[in-house]
Amino acid sequence: ETHSTLPDSFAMLRASIVLAIAAAASAFAPGPILTSSRTAARSNAISSMQMQAKSKALPWLDRPPKLDGTIPGDSGFDPLWVTSMLPDKGWVKYLQEAEIKHGRIAMLAVVGAIVQDVYRFPGVDSVIGTAKLTAVHDKFLALEATKGSGYATMHQIFLWVGLLEIFSSIATIQMFLGNSDRVPGSFGFDPLGFGGPGGVGSETYRLKEIKNGRLA
Repeated sequence: ETHSTLPDSFAMLRASIVLAIAAAASAFAPGPILTSSRTAARSNAISSMQMQAKSKALPWLDRPPKLDGTIPGDSGFDPLWVTSMLPDKGWVKYLQEAEIKHGRIAMLAVVGAIVQDVYRFPGVDSVIGTAKLTAVHDKFLALEATKGSGYATMHQIFLWVGLLEIFSSIATIQMFLGNSDRVPGSFGFDPLGFGGPGGVGSETYRLKEIKNGRLA
């Protein structure tokens, strides 16, 4: 009877050793394979990162998604990714509008700075003398302080520019809300027909306006 139980004991011992080895080996076995959907999502994310277009202005940075090259003058320059923080494209159009307006003011200022050295309007010298550029601003403020509201030139400029901004903001707000297909900066003012018949070539002039405004 003793002899018959020994083989059974050895058999149980061998089985226990095999099970222990199998359990230890399973700890170093690779994990379960990802499902096909998770694998596809991961591969798509990796490929989209690899295929992300680079900024033309800053080639070592990725191009912000909302600067897709459809905006005149867009070179992908947005190192802080401000456009990506904005909720929708209406905000991007608003920033376009602001840049165009400031660019136009800057271009007019550059023309004025040059013209004053070439031509003097009659009566100007009797008011501001030979003052130029920022000295004209200081001269008008001095005249207002010494002679009263009759020389409130700066206030008049502020008034008319403010009224113009208020009336023009109606079209800007409609564009911002997406209620119109208006192009940023467009007020239908083209007396010389630079846009050509049906607006042909207008993209070229919009690009030139943006570049010259930035230069100014």
